[in-house]
Amino acid sequence: MYSDTGHAGTPTSTAPSAPTWDPQQYLRHTGHRTRPFLDLLTRIPELPRQRARIADLGCGPGNVTALLADRWPEARITGFDLSPEMLQTADRNHAGPTPGGGSLDFRPGDLASWLPEEAYDLIVSNAALQWVPSHPGSFGAWINGLRPGGTFAFQIPGNFKAPSHALLAELCDAPRWRARLAGHGARYVHHLEPAEYLARFTALGCTTDVWESTYHQLLQGPDPVLEWVKGTALRPVLTALGDDREAVDAFLTEYRDRLRVAYPSGPRGTVFPFRRIFAVARKEA
Repeated sequence: MYSDTGHAGTPTSTAPSAPTWDPQQYLRHTGHRTRPFLDLLTRIPELPRQRARIADLGCGPGNVTALLADRWPEARITGFDLSPEMLQTADRNHAGPTPGGGSLDFRPGDLASWLPEEAYDLIVSNAALQWVPSHPGSFGAWINGLRPGGTFAFQIPGNFKAPSHALLAELCDAPRWRARLAGHGARYVHHLEPAEYLARFTALGCTTDVWESTYHQLLQGPDPVLEWVKGTALRPVLTALGDDREAVDAFLTEYRDRLRVAYPSGPRGTVFPFRRIFAVARKEA
């Protein structure tokens, strides 16, 4: 799949060792992962049509795609993702007609090459574009694929310098793991800073709203940060180690010990700060 957190994410089909995804692991922190998408929804303006056509890029297990139907109950909504595991879960749990007369369906789609095959009122992406190095180069085509007055909106993690990711990259490049994992801790992480996104969309003639938020999440349970990244940032590493259970256990133990120091457990849980970058770009009516 293409995503981190509220959705989870898969690299492009041409990337080496494309990660396999575990929808159930990803959904373990579904409340925290969904909150940024709900905040994004509040800033999306009125769409050109009541019976809107909507694309969700990097839909993951479909749980946030279903929230689009709550906001636009008459819309025809399609979620696109590269992960068969995620699409299977999304299709099983969410596909079909919606109570407002709209519909939800899910299709395979690689965000590195996806182009609108029809005019959309809204193209949205939740915690997915960070897996696609080329995503800023697609903005022009995606905006062109909107109806006049349509919107492109996304949110992505902006925490790749945080200890959770820095420690992962450091461990992958350690002598014990370098031959098998060098680069896997950061290979699929790509994003611009908010001002750069703002410049891109204003250059395309869009009315643009860009902002960032840091969510100080209180996670529960033993080693909750490790459990969080098992659903997202660790997927390339776990895929590379494959069925070597001894290596998987050894790597997770080393990483867990480092995370415990960086994110100490408190009396009410473990604080996990998470920065997010948001953008809403509305095409001229």
